[in-house]
Amino acid sequence: MTKFVFVTGGVVSSLGKGIASASLAAILESRGLKVTLIKLDPYINVDPGTMSPFQHGEVFVTDDGAETDLDLGHYERFITTKMKRSNNFTTGQIYKSVLEKERRGDYLGKTVQVIPHITNEIQEYVRRGAGVGSADTVDVAIVEIGGTVGDIESLPFLEAVRQMSLKLGPNNTAFVHLTYVPWIAAAGELKTKPTQHTVQKLREIGIQPDALLCRADRRIPDDEREKISLFTNVPEYGVISVWDADTIYKVPRMLHEQGLDQLICTKLHLSTKPADLSRWDSLVHEVEHPKHDVTIAMCGKYVDLSDSYKSLNEALRHAGIHNHARIKIEYVDSEELSPQTVDKLARFDAILVPGGFGKRGVEGKILAAQYAREHQVPYLGICLGMQVATIEYARHKAGLTGANSTEFDSNAQHPVIALIDEWQDADGSIQRRDEHSDLGGTMRLGAQSSDVKPGTLAHDIYGPVVTERHRHRYEANEKYLHQLENAGLVVSAITQREKLTEIVELPREVHPWFMGVQFHPEFKSTPWEGHPLFKSFIKAALDHQQRRLGAEKAGA
Repeated sequence: MTKFVFVTGGVVSSLGKGIASASLAAILESRGLKVTLIKLDPYINVDPGTMSPFQHGEVFVTDDGAETDLDLGHYERFITTKMKRSNNFTTGQIYKSVLEKERRGDYLGKTVQVIPHITNEIQEYVRRGAGVGSADTVDVAIVEIGGTVGDIESLPFLEAVRQMSLKLGPNNTAFVHLTYVPWIAAAGELKTKPTQHTVQKLREIGIQPDALLCRADRRIPDDEREKISLFTNVPEYGVISVWDADTIYKVPRMLHEQGLDQLICTKLHLSTKPADLSRWDSLVHEVEHPKHDVTIAMCGKYVDLSDSYKSLNEALRHAGIHNHARIKIEYVDSEELSPQTVDKLARFDAILVPGGFGKRGVEGKILAAQYAREHQVPYLGICLGMQVATIEYARHKAGLTGANSTEFDSNAQHPVIALIDEWQDADGSIQRRDEHSDLGGTMRLGAQSSDVKPGTLAHDIYGPVVTERHRHRYEANEKYLHQLENAGLVVSAITQREKLTEIVELPREVHPWFMGVQFHPEFKSTPWEGHPLFKSFIKAALDHQQRRLGAEKAGA
């Protein structure tokens, strides 16, 4: 029978429920349990696909083509279970499903209400995400409830999991509450009152936490933990200090050493082998003892919020670990790049242009691609980054003056990037769209495979077939491929059915490392194996660094 751990948050958002949930899952997995994670998001959007990165951060994409919360990226990086569409759902999806049932007459004329209809639907989605009754059933499902206790949006979710705990019984469910213990500098002490209040609010709803994860910028002393225990009715061994760490990969051991996994196993009557966190210890050792330093310029327009590129940042750091290098990522606002300022890129070891939507900052990204091409700097373009590299090459090497994407100029003289109207999705179904289609659900999404051209850099990295996850609307225009290839651009991977460009690169005799990919490889990177594309990119950055330092030394 599947056991459930419900993770809630209080006081303020952005405390790290996703990291805490993923860390607990990692420890339980190390004890031999089969674990999955589910994220419940209280917003009314059906999915985060149309939300600004400034509002929501990164949109993570699963193999089966779901646009999900960024926490699912943490889940996949921390445990071996791959996330699916059923591992993340929103209030919008719940209400949409209930209303569709009501229209079909599934409720037999009853008045449809939050209780029991909405809460029953939430419980059904949770069971589905845990694989209950299927071949994918797990030992433990950790269910992270988005939002903050006390907010009206998350009340139906909290009521639903309260009902689940009542139905399943005390030995089949556990509650973990993440809270905040602020340090008040003027008073010179930690304050426990916010934690007391958030637990009081949770208990008013009918939920008594079994463990409190107390976030602070420092370790919480035992006397403060004792005070929290007294006022929250949580045993002192369940009041766990979670202080700021310099790497998220230290959190599993932090929680394990304070007994969180043993507390959960005891509560759920799980008999397991002891936790083995040796690989986490090795990982942290690699993070803390690099042999090199590499600085990457990330040229984008969401540079004010690092969550916009969460998976990408982690993928670069993973590649750094496997190259024994510390990765320093410096964000360069593409809106501020111009022919007069582009030389600021000279000091970087490599240039990366990430994905994005909309016209703002695009010309700066095109300049970054041009600078990397002309100055032999390693370049990786992801999604839009591939498209701007293609536009740049078309303009300056293929003689296609005025080349652009129809996303930015609907009347472009040479639309080398354009909206295609038909493609095969991750599940094999044929999808169609045009310029009037809704934004939500009109992208090429999920994992898809393509053949890779022998003798190319892409073939060295991926072998004969590349399978990666996609999230985009616009594609390289097939009509211009021959002109671009005749001008020297290498199209090293292309889809079999639609002939859509997946990878472009420059010949290695022309440039040491220059590649653009239409997909999002960052979604498949883990700290254990890294990702072959990013590992190759960081190796190229190290090589460029050595060449640059050698040239500077010779010039001196």
